[in-house]
Amino acid sequence: MHRALDAVFKLLGGLGAFFILATLTIEVVGIALRTLGFSMAGSDAYAGYFLAAGSFLALGYALRRGDHIRVTLILQRLRGRSRWWMEVLCLVIASALSVYFAYFAARLVWGSYAFNDISQNVDATPLWIPQLSMAVGLAGLALAFIEQLVITVRTRRLPPAVNEAAHIE
Repeated sequence: MHRALDAVFKLLGGLGAFFILATLTIEVVGIALRTLGFSMAGSDAYAGYFLAAGSFLALGYALRRGDHIRVTLILQRLRGRSRWWMEVLCLVIASALSVYFAYFAARLVWGSYAFNDISQNVDATPLWIPQLSMAVGLAGLALAFIEQLVITVRTRRLPPAVNEAAHIE
C-alpha cells in the first residue's frame, strides 16, 4: 500500500510542478507578446488556473516530504506520551478538516458541472475544469494526513522530525 501511495503522491507532485511551470511559461510568453504589440486573450485567467492547480495538486506531496510549515511551539515543550497524544490529536483534526474541505471542493466541482458554470472571461472556460484540480489536491492532502495518522497510531511513534533549519530559504 505504501508503494501505491508513493506513486500517487509523486504523480500529484509532478502534476503540481508541471502546472507551476505552465504558469511561468504563460506569463513569459504573454510578456514577450505584449512587448511585440500582441496579446493572448485569456492568458491571465489560465495563468491563475494553472497556479491554483499547481498549488493544490502538490499539497499532499509537500506534506509527505515535510515541506509544510508546522507551528510546533506547544509540541516542542511536550515529552513522551503527552507529545504523542498531542501529535495524534493534531493529525485527527488535520485529517478531519482536509476531508471536509475535499468533500466541499468536490461538491463545488459537481455543482459547476451540473449548472454548466463558465468563467466570465473571453475564454468562457467551464469552471469545473480548473476547480477539479482543487478537489483532487485537497483529496490528496486528506489522504496524506490520514496516512500519517495511521502510521503514527500503528507504530506508536512520533512522525519523523523535520529539520526546520534545512528548510529555511
